[in-house]
Amino acid sequence: ERYNMADFFEQLGKKISDVAEDFGKKTEDTLEVQRIKSQIRSLDRANERDYIEIGKKIYEKFKAGEVADLEYIALCESIEKREEEAVQCQEEIRKIQEV
Repeated sequence: ERYNMADFFEQLGKKISDVAEDFGKKTEDTLEVQRIKSQIRSLDRANERDYIEIGKKIYEKFKAGEVADLEYIALCESIEKREEEAVQCQEEIRKIQEV
């Protein structure tokens, strides 16, 4: 059987086309996965902001004497203690800068 160059190039063209199509599909999939991961990060960031907001609201209630849950009280007291330390640090800075 004689080797036909036209058949060879036709097969080669088909293989290249298949590979390109497969590569295009993988690129599309990768972009879609990246888009979804970006969406997840965005949702997580929004949740982090809300967690912080929830914490601030509980702390405000704690300062107003409206928090009874011991778990929250312990956390709020830790925050309060750090706030007091920060005020002391600001005082130290003020004293140093006065000199």
